[in-house]
Amino acid sequence: MTALELWGGIECTVNRTRTGYSDQIMLSGHHDRETDLDLFAGLGLKAIRYPVLWERTMPERGGEPDWRWADVRLQGLRDRNIRPIVGLTHHGSGPAYTSLLDDDFAPGLARYAAKVAQRYGWIRDWTPVNEPLTTARFSALYGHWYPHHQDEASFWRALINQVDGVRLAMKAIRRVIPGARLIQTDDLGRTYSTLKLAEQAMHDNLRRWAGWDLLFGKVTRHHPLWSRIARAGLGERLKQIADDPSPPDVVGVNHYLTSDRFLDHRIQRYPRSTHGGNGELSYADTEAIRVLEPAPAGLSGALHEAWQRYRVPLALTEVHNGCTREEQLRWAADAWDTATALRSQDVEIEAVTAWSLLGSHGWNTLLTKPGAYEPGVFDVADDAPRPTALAGLWKGLPLGAARHPVAAASGWWKRSDRILHRPIARPAKILRTDLQVGVQPLLICGATGTLGQAFERVCAMRGIACVVTSRRDLDLERVKSVNEALDTVQPWAVVNAAGWVRVDDAEGQEDACRRANAQGAITLAQACAARRIGYLGFSSDMVFDGVLGRAYVENDEPNPLNVYGRSKAEMEQACQPIPGVLIVRTAAFFSHWDSHNFAWEVTRALDKRQKFAAANDHIVSPTFVPDLVQASLDLLIDGAEGIWHLANAGAVSWADFAKQIAVACGFDKGLIEPVPGSSLNWRAHRPLMAALTTERGSSLRPLEEAIQEFAEKANVVGSLKCSA
Repeated sequence: MTALELWGGIECTVNRTRTGYSDQIMLSGHHDRETDLDLFAGLGLKAIRYPVLWERTMPERGGEPDWRWADVRLQGLRDRNIRPIVGLTHHGSGPAYTSLLDDDFAPGLARYAAKVAQRYGWIRDWTPVNEPLTTARFSALYGHWYPHHQDEASFWRALINQVDGVRLAMKAIRRVIPGARLIQTDDLGRTYSTLKLAEQAMHDNLRRWAGWDLLFGKVTRHHPLWSRIARAGLGERLKQIADDPSPPDVVGVNHYLTSDRFLDHRIQRYPRSTHGGNGELSYADTEAIRVLEPAPAGLSGALHEAWQRYRVPLALTEVHNGCTREEQLRWAADAWDTATALRSQDVEIEAVTAWSLLGSHGWNTLLTKPGAYEPGVFDVADDAPRPTALAGLWKGLPLGAARHPVAAASGWWKRSDRILHRPIARPAKILRTDLQVGVQPLLICGATGTLGQAFERVCAMRGIACVVTSRRDLDLERVKSVNEALDTVQPWAVVNAAGWVRVDDAEGQEDACRRANAQGAITLAQACAARRIGYLGFSSDMVFDGVLGRAYVENDEPNPLNVYGRSKAEMEQACQPIPGVLIVRTAAFFSHWDSHNFAWEVTRALDKRQKFAAANDHIVSPTFVPDLVQASLDLLIDGAEGIWHLANAGAVSWADFAKQIAVACGFDKGLIEPVPGSSLNWRAHRPLMAALTTERGSSLRPLEEAIQEFAEKANVVGSLKCSA
């Protein structure tokens, strides 16, 4: 890696509220002070986040851009050997003739981006939209900024429009500047909570990645947010983005001491100013650093998580603390030291950004009305910029220079007096796991599958550090790829949630199915055993022929009837003797986390008042994925080995399962059409009686309870209520 760079940035938000536009560039006086560039150059900045904002440059529909201000400033930066990182919108919604909810927002931004690139073809680094997720929240979910909407559908539309704005803008820029880099910024914090608010915290911790996940092409039908976004009428937009993503070249992490949040349903413990809710539950929302003991992982945790998720270079793109000067110094030094430490662990951090070079105005009111001024590296309260102690610190950090004596003390976020409320020993559920220094992770194979994503989700809930790999990161069919991944991650155990799942397709592709389900799994299990790390793999009820006449237990002899079952049986036979290997047999997944399963197929058909055919002569033990993952993790942690059966207690035909789903979700179960399995055009022969039970422990909770939770959590409401 090259040396850690010092970048800078000026607070340049131009946002709309009910009273008009607020322009931070005007408020700081930078609009009229070209001499500020000399001050920035004196800090030794290698690059600067700099505005050429749509609202300022091209405010009139159909008008020509006014380049006069940008021409002078950008050439001035070039003359001073400071690379501009050009921003086109910064918490903005565009000029008055568009908005975040306007269908023309993204194409309009792309047209403007093309003009900027043609004017400044020498600029390499670009941030077309600053913090799209944060801007969507403040503008369309919380209603603080224009267009002042407060509903989830508007929030998702605002986010998608900004993501499309980034994609289309970068296409336009790269047509002019092929090597242009996308540096995509957003705030990154975690939400912690009491157990009662675990679902809300889990949603927050999924949502925080949404902007980057979209740009990386991760939001496919298997992504846990796909269905939620699609319900806002954005399904086709999601497909377009997934098919033609625009992965950032650098992930710009903005993390503040207020970024990590704690949600507590015991609102009487907290000031009224913290009280809020989600429409169903009331809760206090406060800074996690002010209540959790021990403190959350904060900046280090955010950077670790971003690195593990995307594996592209990172930059700390905003480092600022609105506090007393010594605390500002401590926070800046802490950020630089954190980045340096992580780089020594091979986390690619390109730069740390001295943000708010000229301070900021009105963030204490969230820019909704005039507010307080916070000094930055320079204090412009008296118009003429005055260097603060931060100027000397930032200039000296890349050089290893001596720091101001007060910077040596611990910041308040590291002291006991950080606690302002009744301390919480630890949140009931930590809903996203930081890969902290010294914490050995769990490795999960199968990033895009139902099971792999479920394991990642539950690990986040349980505070289990994990690394999730796709086939690109760990190819089970290549021994070298397996060994390299294990040696790089050095996990304490591996969950193999990858493999072939298309039972009928396997009949025509036996070799491919065997390579995925048998040979690849065996290779991985053997590699784990060689390193003395645990291994968890999954098998199926289809290893049995269904003629036993009762539910199968672990010691019953497999006799598969189809290609898929034979691949799993082959895997079992080879893996079972390997020390440290745990194989879980399970069946018939259903879950509210993933819409690609039998239960969702039933609800989609019944919601349209369509009949749904289901086999009445094939008996199975349906398995609720959240229950399966929780129990499997317990076994893995306990060091269990050999074959275990995990399925929800109960045995039903597919037709009866469909009827129970219908009743629980409020649909007409009369639309379920029981038919022989032979009429369903299955290519693969399936066992008639494949129910699972166990002799090694307890079954999962009763199927009826799991179905009820599915109905509640899936938020499916039938168009015709009926009795059981």
